Amino acid sequence: MEYILGVDLGTSGTKTVLFDKTGKKIASSTVEYDLFTPKNGWAEQNPIDWFNATITTIRDVILKSNVSSKHIKGLGISGQMHGLVMLDRNGEVIRNSILWCDGRTGKECEEITELVGRERLIEISANPALTGFTAGKIMWVKKHEPDNYVKCEKMMLPKDYVRFKLTGKYGCEVSDASGTNLFDINEKKWSAEILDKLNINIELLPELKDSVDIAGTITEEIASLTGLSPETIVCYGAADNAAAAIGTGVVSTGKAFTTIGTSGVIFVHSDEPFIDKKGRVHTFCSAVPNKYTLMSCTLSAGMSLKWFRDNFCSDEINVAKNLHKDSYDLINEGVAEIPIGSEKLIFLPYLMGERSPILDEKARGVFFGLNAIHNKYHMLRSIMEGVMFSQWQCLDVIRELGVKTNLMYACGGGAKSFLWRSMMADMYNVEVTTVKNEEGPALGVAILAAVASGMYESIESACDVMVESKDISRPSDNHLEYKKYYEIYKHLYSALMASFAKLNEI
Repeated sequence: MEYILGVDLGTSGTKTVLFDKTGKKIASSTVEYDLFTPKNGWAEQNPIDWFNATITTIRDVILKSNVSSKHIKGLGISGQMHGLVMLDRNGEVIRNSILWCDGRTGKECEEITELVGRERLIEISANPALTGFTAGKIMWVKKHEPDNYVKCEKMMLPKDYVRFKLTGKYGCEVSDASGTNLFDINEKKWSAEILDKLNINIELLPELKDSVDIAGTITEEIASLTGLSPETIVCYGAADNAAAAIGTGVVSTGKAFTTIGTSGVIFVHSDEPFIDKKGRVHTFCSAVPNKYTLMSCTLSAGMSLKWFRDNFCSDEINVAKNLHKDSYDLINEGVAEIPIGSEKLIFLPYLMGERSPILDEKARGVFFGLNAIHNKYHMLRSIMEGVMFSQWQCLDVIRELGVKTNLMYACGGGAKSFLWRSMMADMYNVEVTTVKNEEGPALGVAILAAVASGMYESIESACDVMVESKDISRPSDNHLEYKKYYEIYKHLYSALMASFAKLNEI
């Protein structure tokens, strides 16, 4: 039997999963790491933590599985998008990576927009200058940490750093590159025009390839650390959501998925690039060669629920430990008793600012309508509803562009919750399905590695075998009831926008 490894480099941790050729999970391992917030709105991680977690989890799954390394044919890596990793001439990390959810680069994004022109930037890169994207981070380091900028010999994205450590070779692929603000989506290459106007040397950026291309093989050093064979091929992999699309079978027009992870994403596959000239949702290259995706991003989706759980649900956490249950299962039981609308309580999930569709790094989280009648579970339900209202608002934008979706998958940690899925089906007013293998991004890059290593002829044929659907949540009569609160939700941001800006200035 032949096997492949999928490594998913996330914000909360790295998960490595070993699959067989049919997509069956053989073994998995996860290692978590710290997220640093040195200032309000900042978010950083140490890339070395990602690498160490990758080594540990690969070693763990090989030991757990008892599979001989000679039968592990390939490895793929998916990763959190947009993060800036800077390496010196020796390939050593210069500073912590500035992450996708970091909001410090507002002024730099204004400068990028002025230098390139808003319309021209969207015309080339398909996206406006956003604080989450990589270009603003580069400009910030250039301005605020010139010594670090001068030391830099190569800039890359999170998963590309880990792949470099595994193979010893630099590189980047198009699904991740198209989220940097430096990529020409029409030519599928780094934009010389943008780089010239921003005064960024193209030599600092890695060579570009397709997700399914082979980047190299495992080095002897990594083989000794992990137990892998030096003959194991490593493909270029994909951005986390592009990988999740492969892992849920969203590889043809009309298919889409919603993920509730740390962030919340709606991801739609397309044969052509649909570009929102207002920049509310993003257009990227797909991990499927010569295809495209339309994607939204709610920055604090599952993060909002986790924030509340970690700070205010110690009882549920302790009881869950004693019962050997998941604390989120206990939370869901309590939330299920609360009516739609959480007794007139609405949550804005802007804990880290917001990207889609409001594009405002100054926005902050809000409980609106808080009353003496409300308890902890009202607040928890309002968080879940607020996250889904944000997703609904993004889907409205995608539909406005004329993009049709006839099948919606649910993935990420939120997909495990019947409550999340039923909210999704009712708000979107469509059927929502899940896949049997819940390892979305890890399975997606394992599929890419399987194709790269010759186990399948194409991504589509691999998905036909390795991805299988299961539960379906059908919309109920609750759509109109949710819509009453959704209309208020949409109004709240515009009512508070000026106050968010003033608060940011204090």
